Amino acid sequence: MTTPFGSKLLSRVGVRVFCSAALATCLLSGSVLAQGAATNGAAHAQTKGAKANKATTVAFIELQGSLGERVRSVGLGGIAQGTTLRDVLDAINLAATDADYAGLAIRLKDAELTQTNVEELGAAIKGVRDAGKKVFLYAEGYDNVSLALGSFCDQVYLQQGGEVSLPGIYMEEMFLADMFKWVGITPDFVQIGDYKGAQEMFANSKPSPQWDQNINSLLDGIYGNLRGKLKSGRGLSDAQLDSAMERAWMASGEQAIKDRLIDAQVDLPDLDTKIGKALGTSPVDFDSDIMPDSKAKLEEMAANPFTLFSNLLKTPTHTPKRDTLAVLHIDGAIVDGNSTGGGLFGGEGSVGSRTIRRALGEIEENDKIKGVVIRINSPGGSAIASEIIWQGVRRVAAKKPVWVSIGGMAASGGYYIAVSGDKIYVNPSSIVGSIGVVGGKMALEGVYSKLHMNVVPRSRGPRAGMFGSVSPWSEADRALVRGKMTETYDLFTKRVSAGRKGIDLGKTAEGRIFAGNQAIDLKMADNIGGIEVALGDLAQNLTLKDGQYDIMDYPAPKTFQEVMENLFNGGGMTGRAPVGQMPMVGGPLAEMGALAKTFIGEANFRQVSASAQALMQMQKEPVVLVSPSVLIFK
Repeated sequence: MTTPFGSKLLSRVGVRVFCSAALATCLLSGSVLAQGAATNGAAHAQTKGAKANKATTVAFIELQGSLGERVRSVGLGGIAQGTTLRDVLDAINLAATDADYAGLAIRLKDAELTQTNVEELGAAIKGVRDAGKKVFLYAEGYDNVSLALGSFCDQVYLQQGGEVSLPGIYMEEMFLADMFKWVGITPDFVQIGDYKGAQEMFANSKPSPQWDQNINSLLDGIYGNLRGKLKSGRGLSDAQLDSAMERAWMASGEQAIKDRLIDAQVDLPDLDTKIGKALGTSPVDFDSDIMPDSKAKLEEMAANPFTLFSNLLKTPTHTPKRDTLAVLHIDGAIVDGNSTGGGLFGGEGSVGSRTIRRALGEIEENDKIKGVVIRINSPGGSAIASEIIWQGVRRVAAKKPVWVSIGGMAASGGYYIAVSGDKIYVNPSSIVGSIGVVGGKMALEGVYSKLHMNVVPRSRGPRAGMFGSVSPWSEADRALVRGKMTETYDLFTKRVSAGRKGIDLGKTAEGRIFAGNQAIDLKMADNIGGIEVALGDLAQNLTLKDGQYDIMDYPAPKTFQEVMENLFNGGGMTGRAPVGQMPMVGGPLAEMGALAKTFIGEANFRQVSASAQALMQMQKEPVVLVSPSVLIFK
């Protein structure tokens, strides 16, 4: 039994394990215990620590930082890095079903949640309330996203002296054409689909009419979803919400209570008493053991250096032991070859076709895996890689059901893969679509001239110089590129039509993007629901009984040894990379990225770095399926 103020806080503070000199010092930050590194905390293995008085026990979950989709690597003895979305969903579901819990309290501690995170957490919270239990949310301050989460709860509490901000949704787009012209760079792009938008940042000084329409429609959809949650959950009319938003660009707790955005202010040490009064009981006991915790495991290993050493050399197993549902993760830019752990300038990782096909092969061949949910959070990428993955999914689908769950985004190549599944689930605010193709390069002749650099191109062969860095394409070159892009677009739309019967490409293709609830109406997806809903429905479809099957994530998380090998082989320290590839993690580029963030800000940096990564991909593959990969909503 613990309280949020005790030694077992869910804040996941770093744990330093000291062992013999031969083992040196090992530091594991933000760790949670991976249950066998296979089920990733599946709710079907419902275990927890001992509890005290049933009537006054409230499950306690603390959310800090971002929620990952999966365990990417495991360390000593199966210790996994980070808390996943499914860890939290499983804990919330346990709070709903376990009779020992009288309610659920969630504390936000610098949580970095997305709108789609909130929609999936909200669905699980509804299950707690449907079970007749109350849910409480506490934070030191609230913004759009955390208030949206509060709309699913019974009571929303603010730390005394905190602030509430609900100004609405704001985003910025950067258009670099004038800057490129000034420095002497000529962006040379071809795109198929008037609404595609992937070239807009580089080639335009302002948004085209088509892109303006596209992004405004998406923004309207996401803003409407936010308002819908607040109106329904907080019992506000449109006029009342408008009035509250006028004042709540930065509101005090008192004002936020008057505007019915929150329920009360409370000092953290009094939170147990406040919740106890709401439940009509004495001060409650908070049980944080509902969340997996690695501290006891680490302490046990640290007490015995021989155990620690044996765990260093131990390779975690990743093999189904009984009936299993696989979750295949497409989370990042889609590239040819192997997946990488981090993106350009230290950004997000990439999804490699070779890595995914290897995982699909394992899933296809293992008879204990009864079905698959593909979880997609991707802006797209390589057209070739997307097609290779599509083919691999269809091979699996010939033997066992393959469903799709879209998290934050399945755009362009991400949606290409989504239509390979038999059924698609989306969150209301998922970004879906961008059925289109883009290709291009940057001609640097003007830069060379400004720097007094004389670059002499030499080539052999009729098309050898097409992707040289000096000159833009000739009309003949552009015709060839457009022809290849048209072939890719035709195959893309063919895949969409085959996977989504009855879809109207006249309303959905040419690069258009939609919010998830809009995609349902357009037959681009089937059902509203997150990963838990998709898994639950698939299990029911396969007549798998709760508690009698496991859930495993693919690709398998990297072992401790693999992480260390990658670190010291240039993947994380030197910035080196295989010939022909950009360094993806660490090194000078990561340092440059950190400097760039300081000058242009985190949000703008994410836009620029993600688009730059797509541009680098064009150096290797001239035709890609990417959307505007980062849309920053504030």
